[in-house]
Amino acid sequence: QVQVAESGGGLAQPGGSLRLSCEASGNFYTIVAMGWYRQAPGKERELVAQTNSGGGTSYGDSVKGRFTISRLNAMKTVYLEMNSLKSEDTAVYYCNVRGYGSLSSQSSFDAWGRGTQVTVSS
Repeated sequence: QVQVAESGGGLAQPGGSLRLSCEASGNFYTIVAMGWYRQAPGKERELVAQTNSGGGTSYGDSVKGRFTISRLNAMKTVYLEMNSLKSEDTAVYYCNVRGYGSLSSQSSFDAWGRGTQVTVSS
């Protein structure tokens, strides 16, 4: 079973910065991708940023140039550096972890954290 835990959310002023952390734990063979999604009140869930085991990254259009995703080499922990925050960044941010449970079964998993609240307000 894979567990995902986010941290680092909180209150920031417009133009400020926050750093989110996500850690995966449990029994699994390998992680192939970790990413961040967010959902604001009344809006659809959207991709914020994603990184894969090869080091590639992708970003949602609304955060390009402002947010940066990074990871530890073991890829059990990822970070989201959020700069130049705007009020529209206010949302619950969820960490997503995808990988394979074991070498023998080759079973895949898609795990989610409980989310961390980010509020950007004056």
